[in-house]
Amino acid sequence: MELTKNIFFNTDKLIENTRVKISYTGKLFQDASKEVSIHYGFGDNWNNVNDAVMEKTDLGFQAEISLGEGNTFNFCFRDENNNWDNNNGQNYVFQLEKLPTELLVLDDEPISLASPRKLRRAYLWSKKIRLAVYKIITYLPKIISGNYKRKATNNEE
Repeated sequence: MELTKNIFFNTDKLIENTRVKISYTGKLFQDASKEVSIHYGFGDNWNNVNDAVMEKTDLGFQAEISLGEGNTFNFCFRDENNNWDNNNGQNYVFQLEKLPTELLVLDDEPISLASPRKLRRAYLWSKKIRLAVYKIITYLPKIISGNYKRKATNNEE
């Protein structure tokens, strides 16, 4: 995912409470800075502010960050000479998504045996329907055109 032309993530979506790798090839990298840190926080008020030193590679500066909770991931960059890349004073801001909870099983919820049966039944029906559609697509044109021949049984030989 590319946030701007010089900032890349290793994922398509930024999700709360996950880890993300960020790559930076912006102004500080282009100016041959030796050390760059990412200064970041979460939400409208920059909660849980942290700094992380980024590793310099041939492809830019990179760091792996644990995303916290909030509606946004806010960050800017600073080099060893205290030069900042803060998107012209606006900081870099990207929306965070909530972790999908429909597939999570919480410890305090009772586990029902009915739901696995429903899932299995739905799976079996989907397999039956797919098989029926396959047979219709395969054999119906042969029957209509007259090219369908039944296999001879032992009694007919």
